[in-house]
Amino acid sequence: MTIITGLSGNELYCMREKGFEPGNLVIGNSVFALGFVGGIASGLRTIAGGEIHEITSIIKEGRQLAYLRMVEEARRHVGEGVTGVTSQLIFHDTNIEYLAIGSTIHRVGEGKPHAPDHVFSTSANGQALYCQMDCGFEPVQFVFGNVAYALGLAGGIMGSLRSMKSGEVIEYSQMLNKTRHLALQRIAQEAKEAGANAVLGIETLISPLAGIQEMLMTGTASHHPDLPSEFMDNPITSDLTNEEMWNVIHAGYCPIKLVLGVSVFSIGIAGGIKAMFKSFVRGEVKELTYMIYQARLKAINMIQEDAASCGAEDVVGVKTYVYDLGGGVIELIAIGTAIKKMPNIKTKSVNLIPQAIIKDTETFTNKVPTWGEIAQRMRERGMYGGA
Repeated sequence: MTIITGLSGNELYCMREKGFEPGNLVIGNSVFALGFVGGIASGLRTIAGGEIHEITSIIKEGRQLAYLRMVEEARRHVGEGVTGVTSQLIFHDTNIEYLAIGSTIHRVGEGKPHAPDHVFSTSANGQALYCQMDCGFEPVQFVFGNVAYALGLAGGIMGSLRSMKSGEVIEYSQMLNKTRHLALQRIAQEAKEAGANAVLGIETLISPLAGIQEMLMTGTASHHPDLPSEFMDNPITSDLTNEEMWNVIHAGYCPIKLVLGVSVFSIGIAGGIKAMFKSFVRGEVKELTYMIYQARLKAINMIQEDAASCGAEDVVGVKTYVYDLGGGVIELIAIGTAIKKMPNIKTKSVNLIPQAIIKDTETFTNKVPTWGEIAQRMRERGMYGGA
């Protein structure tokens, strides 16, 4: 039968090098409605701010159902594993479709495929999986950690009082720092329950959902036989790309923990007025410069403390992101991976093959606007009054 796979040419080469051949694309989905009662309950929770447990639970259930159906389809195709797994939300009017997609792979040279005892799954594509396996990690399963949250009315009142003057809005900092770390704790716990001692290639997505936000972390729960036993209880977490991880391990280090820091600052009313007048003339707006610098410094200091607490020697791949929360209040997130020397963890190859790092060129581009984009443009021009 004809094989329909999502693997690219480079991925096919990499998987062949590790003893796999392509199988079929597999899909799992589930359509949910948030529901009127659930909406009221979550609305009451948003008064206090922080995590909205009902929404977190509903989203988690939908994602898991879609994932399990995808794995079951891979099992029907007698696949050894599923690569490049993604977990998506697609909105259909008032309903949400949870969609999981990946590509099955089979062992090379086994003749007629047979159903394996365990179908592994991974968020890594064929190239990334090559890098993981060449570092001695075996994939166990795709894992995710999520948290749905809102700033909340109470937090907003406290924050607005703080924002009367410039400086950190501690209430917001504490709440957002807690919710950001919840997603990390949950992905690590899921990996532990799967019998893994590491979560690799973690990607983080923050997206709006029905007036709130969801923070989602996805990655691959993996196992390395030479890691210290302590990581079975507290798995490694890393947001390094798998190519970066290969280079880090080749240099004699190993990732041990994803570290992040959150800081929320307000320019304040007085600072806002001063900055407004400054914007009428050419030159630096020192109030904004100082505020954003202080926010970055605070977030970076937090990841430094986090790294020191786990015995790391360095933090690599540090990136900072700024979000405008409105009203002159900004959130700054710093995120990176703490590493330490582990001479017994080595790459199997001396050099990384080029097929593992070549980026595929996008060959399809859609420049036609969707109906939603057209409607939005018409509304902005006063030409359309629909929802």
